[in-house]
Amino acid sequence: MTAHDNSAHIAQPVLEVFRVFLKLGLTSFGGPIAHLGYFRDELVVRRKWIDEEGYADLVALCQFLPGPASSQVGFSLGVLRGNGLLGGLAAWLAFTMPSAAILFAFALGAAAFTGAAAEGVLHGLKLIAVAVVAQAIWGMAKNLTPDRERAGIALAGIAIVVFIGGSFGQIGAIALGAIAGLWLCRGELSKPTGYLRFPVSRHGGAIALILFVALFVIPPLLVITTGHQAVAVFNAFYRSGALVFGGGHVVLPLLQAQVVAPGWVTNEFFLTGYGLAQAVPGPLFTFATYLGTVMGPAPNGVAGAFIALLAIFLPGVLLVYGMLPYWDALRLRPTAQAAMRGANAAVVGILGAALYDPVWTSAVLSPWDFALALAGFLLLTVWKTQPWIVVVLLAAGGTLLHVI
Repeated sequence: MTAHDNSAHIAQPVLEVFRVFLKLGLTSFGGPIAHLGYFRDELVVRRKWIDEEGYADLVALCQFLPGPASSQVGFSLGVLRGNGLLGGLAAWLAFTMPSAAILFAFALGAAAFTGAAAEGVLHGLKLIAVAVVAQAIWGMAKNLTPDRERAGIALAGIAIVVFIGGSFGQIGAIALGAIAGLWLCRGELSKPTGYLRFPVSRHGGAIALILFVALFVIPPLLVITTGHQAVAVFNAFYRSGALVFGGGHVVLPLLQAQVVAPGWVTNEFFLTGYGLAQAVPGPLFTFATYLGTVMGPAPNGVAGAFIALLAIFLPGVLLVYGMLPYWDALRLRPTAQAAMRGANAAVVGILGAALYDPVWTSAVLSPWDFALALAGFLLLTVWKTQPWIVVVLLAAGGTLLHVI
C-alpha cells in the first residue's frame, strides 16, 4: 500500500464520522438523555457501528465517569468507527461545533440586546433555566435517589453546599457522597452486558489519565504563582468539566461558582445564556463558549470562547479515552459501583441547592414569574414538549410581562 493509499484509508472513516456527527450536532435537541437516544437510532439501529450490548456498555462507562456523558459516548463511537483518536476528535468537533457557534454569536450580541422587549426575552430565558433545572432534578432524583440511603446523601449534599458554598462545598459534597456510598450503597452488583474492544492501547490510556491528573493539579498552582488570567480561565472551566457527575445540568452550579462568584460574568448574563443553551441542539457544555465570550476580564471574545470550550470538554475526553482499555475490569468492582451511587446521589443535592440559589432567587421575582416557570416545568415533564418550543414560549411570556 502506498503512502497515498494509506492516508486515504485513514481519512475515509474519519470523514464519515465527521459527516454523521455533524448531522447529529445540528438535529439533536433535548439534552444528554435525548442525545443518547439519537445516537442509538442513527449509529446502532441504522448504521450498525456497534451492537446493542456494546452500546449499553459504552453508555454505562460514560455515566460512571465525570464529564458530559453524551459527548463522551459520541467521542468513543468516533474512536471505534474512525480507528483511533482522530475519529474521536472528528466526532467531538462535528457534534459540538453547531451549538458552540450559535452561542458564540448570541454572546457577541447579548450586550446590545436592550429595551423593554429585549429585557422580557432575557427574563424569559432565566425562567426557562428554572424549569429545566427543576426537570433535571425531578428525573435524576427518581433514578439516582430511589431509596432512603441515597435520598439522605442528597439532603446532606444540599446542607454541605448551603453551609460551605462555592466549589469547595460542591467538591466536598461529591467526595463525602462517594465515601457514604461505600458504606450505605453496597446493593446488587450491576451486571455487565458484553465486552468492548476499542483501538486504544493501555499505554495510550495511561498517558491520557496522567494528563488528566496533571491538568487538574498544575494549573491551580500556576494561578497562585503567576496570577495569569488565561491560566485562571482554563483552570476554572477544566475543574468544572472534571467534577460533573450525573449529566450536563450539573455543570450549572460548578460554573456559577467559578465565573459568577469572582465577578467574571454577571449572574444575569449567566442565567440568560443558560436559558438560551436549552434551545440549541448539541451538548449543553457549549454554554462555556458563551461564558468565555462575555467574560469581563480578558481573555474574552474569541480567545475566551476557545479556552473555555476546550477546557470544559478536555477532562471528560481524557478520562473516557484513558478508561476505555480498563473499563471491563473496573466495572466489576462492587466498591467502585457503590462509591458512584453515593456520588451521584450527592449530585442531586448539589443541583437542588443550585435550583434555589442562584436560579430561583434571580429569576422568580413575582407570582407571574412563578406561573411561567411552573408552566415550563409542566410542559417539559408532563407533556414532554421539545425544549426549544418551551424556550420560545417562555421568552414570549417574559416579553409580554415587560411590555404590558
